[in-house]
Amino acid sequence: MTQINAYINFNGKCREAMTFYQECLGGNLVLQPIEGSPIESQCPASMKTHIMHSSLTKDSLILMASDMTGPGGYIYGNSIVLSLNCSSEEEINTFYSKLSEGGEIVDPLKVQFWGALFGVFDDKFGIRWMLIHDKNQN
Repeated sequence: MTQINAYINFNGKCREAMTFYQECLGGNLVLQPIEGSPIESQCPASMKTHIMHSSLTKDSLILMASDMTGPGGYIYGNSIVLSLNCSSEEEINTFYSKLSEGGEIVDPLKVQFWGALFGVFDDKFGIRWMLIHDKNQN
């Protein structure tokens, strides 16, 4: 099923914020730290305790977050991204092509180390999108 979820970027406070949201909303919280991940060697040592990706799920509620930021760094106001979970490879390719037209590619659409087809761009209105299709989730 295709759906859009909020993806929040924090500046080193992802663990604290997502734990707070779990206390308020309930649900299952999964935190994936940078330490021990395939990208650990690409990050400064000061970031090893930061969160690469997290998700809070409860029924149909899905809230995702990270301490990772794009090339421009963390700027107050760019902290929320739209994450579009696509239901097929054809759908992700179509959406990526159409939504990114006239915008700026941040991370080209490609299979990532966790196995999903994934890409990031800012659309022509300045909205950041993350598109993902995980063949294993179908």
